[in-house]
Amino acid sequence: MDTIIITGVAVAALIASFFAGRRKTAGALRIAVKRFVGLLPSFLAMLAAVSIALTLVPQQAIVRYLGGENTWFAMLAGAVVGSVTLMPGFIAFPLAGILLDRGVAYMALSSFTMTLMMVGVLTYPIERRFLGARVTIMRNALSFLVSIAVSIVIGLSFGEVL
Repeated sequence: MDTIIITGVAVAALIASFFAGRRKTAGALRIAVKRFVGLLPSFLAMLAAVSIALTLVPQQAIVRYLGGENTWFAMLAGAVVGSVTLMPGFIAFPLAGILLDRGVAYMALSSFTMTLMMVGVLTYPIERRFLGARVTIMRNALSFLVSIAVSIVIGLSFGEVL
């Protein structure tokens, strides 16, 4: 439903832009298509790498490393795995529910899902093209640290850490 709304707003904005200035809108669309075509090989390679990685790592291994007794290790492991994994939220959050049912700590789940959504090790080449290396590294590092801090607060809230 959200996708339909966002698409509708984008189409409406494009139509309004077209009526406001046909040449500028056409120029902007040419630039957008050129950038999309330029990014497509990197994006497809990234998707292929992620698909291969998710196929090679069985779900039991994830549960073993994220569901251990040492919640600090599980939290850090979740943060690392989330940082180097790429999957959409509609897959990540049900996966987190499955892992929770199998005994994975809230701290590990929060660090995994937060870094999954906020830290982009695999998307670094694409992000660097738009933001530059320095901004991309700073954004990823700060996102990682915020994820750890929030995971600790969640661990304290659920009594997983004393």
